[in-house]
Amino acid sequence: MIGLPILSLTIFLPLVGAVLIFLIRGEPEIVARNARNVALWTSLFTFALSLLLWVGFDTTTADFQFAEQAPWIAGYNINYHLGVDGISLFFILLTTFLTPLCVLVSWQAITDRVKEYMIAFLVMETMMVGVFSALDFVLFYLFFEGTLIPMFLIIGVWGGPRRVYSAFKFFLFTLLGSVLFLLAILTIYFHTGTTDIPTLMGADFPVEMQRWLWLAFFASFAVKVPMWPVHTWLPDAHVEAPTAGSMVLAGVLLKFGGYGFLRFSLPMLPEATAFFTPMIYTLSVVAIIYTSLVALAQEDMKKLIAYSSVAHMGFVTIGIFTLNTQGIEGAILVMLSHGVVSAALFFTVGVLYDRMHSRLIASYGGLVHRMPVYAFMFMLFMLASVGLPGTSGFVGEFLTLAGAYQANTLVAALATTGVILGAAYMLWLYRRVVFGELTNEQLKDILDLNPREVAIYASMAVVVMVLGIYPEAFLSVIRVSVENLIVQAGGGLDGALTVALAAE
Repeated sequence: MIGLPILSLTIFLPLVGAVLIFLIRGEPEIVARNARNVALWTSLFTFALSLLLWVGFDTTTADFQFAEQAPWIAGYNINYHLGVDGISLFFILLTTFLTPLCVLVSWQAITDRVKEYMIAFLVMETMMVGVFSALDFVLFYLFFEGTLIPMFLIIGVWGGPRRVYSAFKFFLFTLLGSVLFLLAILTIYFHTGTTDIPTLMGADFPVEMQRWLWLAFFASFAVKVPMWPVHTWLPDAHVEAPTAGSMVLAGVLLKFGGYGFLRFSLPMLPEATAFFTPMIYTLSVVAIIYTSLVALAQEDMKKLIAYSSVAHMGFVTIGIFTLNTQGIEGAILVMLSHGVVSAALFFTVGVLYDRMHSRLIASYGGLVHRMPVYAFMFMLFMLASVGLPGTSGFVGEFLTLAGAYQANTLVAALATTGVILGAAYMLWLYRRVVFGELTNEQLKDILDLNPREVAIYASMAVVVMVLGIYPEAFLSVIRVSVENLIVQAGGGLDGALTVALAAE
C-alpha cells in the first residue's frame, strides 16, 4: 500500500472508467446498461481505494501525507504535487462516497444520452478529488476550473425547462470570480517564483499585497460557497439540475469555497484575514437570516433546500474565520454533514419528482399513509438538517456556535437565529408534504421506496448517525491539521494588534 501512488490512482481511476464508457458500442439499450454498470463499478472501486487514505493516515502529524511529486513544467518550477492532510482527507472521501450514489440515483431517472451522462459524472469525480489533493497552485486551478465543464453539461443537457439559462448563469458567475483567482496566482508566482502550496504557506507577503490577494481569492471562493449576495445562481442551478446533479453540486462543489479559505486565505494571508474578518461575519449573518426567511416563502421544494444550503454555508464561513479550534473544526464538520444531508434531501425531492413530476409543495400532503418508509427517511434527514442532537448536523453547528461565541458574542447570537429559522422552514416543509390528509387523487397509487432507493438512503443515514454519535472518529483526524492552521493564521491576529498599537 505504501508503494502505491494512491492519490493519483484515486484521481484518475474515474477518468479510466470514462474512457471505457466512451469506447462502448452497440444497440442503445445495451450501451446504456453497460455505461451504468461501468460507471457504478468504477466509482465503487474508487471509493474503496480512497478508504485506504483514511486507514493509513497518521493522526499525529500536520504534514501532508501520501505525497507525490514529479516535475511538470520544469522550466517554470511548476510540479505535479499531490498530498492530503486532516482538512482535505474527508472531502476526498465525501466525493468518492457520493459519486456511486449519484450513479445509482440516475439509474432509471436518466434514459437519454446515458453514456455521455455517466462520462460527465466520472470526469467530474476526477476533477473534484484533484481539487482536494493538489498541492501546486496551477494544478489546483486546472482541477478547480475543470469541474465547471461537466457540471455545465449536466445542468444544460439533462436539466429542466430553463436549463440553458441556469447553466450559463452558473458558469458565468463562477468563471468571473475565477479570473481574479488566476490573477492572484500569477501575482504570487511572480513575487515568490514558486506555485508550491506548502512552500507558500510559509511565505511572507507585504500587508498591502495580502489584502489585494485576499480579495481576489474571496471573489472566487465567495461565489463557490456561495455567500450572500453572490448566491443567486444556486437556486436556479438546483431547480433545473437533474437530481444527481443537485446532489453533487450541494454535496461537493459548494465545499470548494470553504476549502479554499482554509487552504489559502487563512495560512497564506493571515494579516488580511484578520482585517477582513468583520466583513465575513456581516455577510455570513445576513446570509443565515435572509436566506432562511426566503426559504420560508418558497413553494418549490428544491428551491427551499437550495436556500437552506446558503444558510448552512453561512455557519461554515463564520466558523472558519473565528480562527479558533472549535470554530474551524465545527465548520469542517458542518461542510461534511451538509454534504451528505443536503444530497439526501435533494434525493428526497427527486424520489417524488420521478413518481409525480412535480416539485411543488402544494402538490403533496398525507404521504405518510402511502409511503411510510419514505416518510421515515425524509424525517431523519430533515431533523439532521435542523441539527437534532445525535445527528451530524448538531455536532458541527454546536462547535461552530461555540467557536463564534468565543470570537464574537453578537455574531454567535445572530447566527443562532438561523437554527430557529432552519427548524421552522424544514418542519413546515415536512408537515406540508408528509402529514395531513391524502387529498390529491393522483397520490393514492404512489409507491413507497424500492430496494435501490432504500440502499441509497441507508448508506447516507449511516454516515449521518456515525458522525452525530461518534464525531471523534472524524475530529481525531482533523484536529492536528486545524491546530497547525490556527498557528499559521495566528500571525494575522498578531499583525493586526501590532498595527493597532502603532496607530495609537
